[in-house]
Amino acid sequence: MGKIIGIALIVIGVALAVWGYNVYDSASAQISRTFSGDTPIEAWLGMVGGAICAIVGILKVK
Repeated sequence: MGKIIGIALIVIGVALAVWGYNVYDSASAQISRTFSGDTPIEAWLGMVGGAICAIVGILKVK
């Protein structure tokens, strides 16, 4: 059961990281970064949350 949860966490983590990168790379985010220098919080949450989920998933699969 733990390996199934680990695999699910890896898949969810990768999906979140990709979503976060897409938000980071979107046209509106680029314009926002140009004028204010800020990165959207959704991008950080997606990338960091995805990385954490993937790491926890990898540790569960081992």
